[in-house]
Amino acid sequence: MKTLVLGYGNPGRLDDGLGPAFAERIRLMGLPGVEVESNYQLNIEDAELVSRYGHVVFADASVDSAEPFDFRPLDRHAPMVGFSSHSITAGSLLGLAEALFGSVPRAYAMAIRGYEFNGFGEHLSPAARNNLGAAVEFFGAWRSACRDG
Repeated sequence: MKTLVLGYGNPGRLDDGLGPAFAERIRLMGLPGVEVESNYQLNIEDAELVSRYGHVVFADASVDSAEPFDFRPLDRHAPMVGFSSHSITAGSLLGLAEALFGSVPRAYAMAIRGYEFNGFGEHLSPAARNNLGAAVEFFGAWRSACRDG
């Protein structure tokens, strides 16, 4: 079963870049059956992309998740699209994938705890880097368990 890792966030806003950093680290692992995409935010067009996979992991920075990260299943929601560039949620994207393409992948949120979001710079805080490492290690073990079980 193919897995998509979809990391999103703004790498130019310090720890907000945790999602893309996670995606890049997973890409470098070269895990069989795992494909990786990254962007600043989720887009409506991503519904077609996620519809092609059995598992989808949405990776993003979080200001209030547990440390070092939260990993939990996601439910699909009725597609809700507004006029803000940040209006599409992972749940709504899953709802669109089902409504438009008849696909319901198993989806998960990888919320990696970040700390510094209010400045500019393309680096992660030391604590966020540690959390990223833990999240990447967890993903490798999780993916292996998915393939074995």
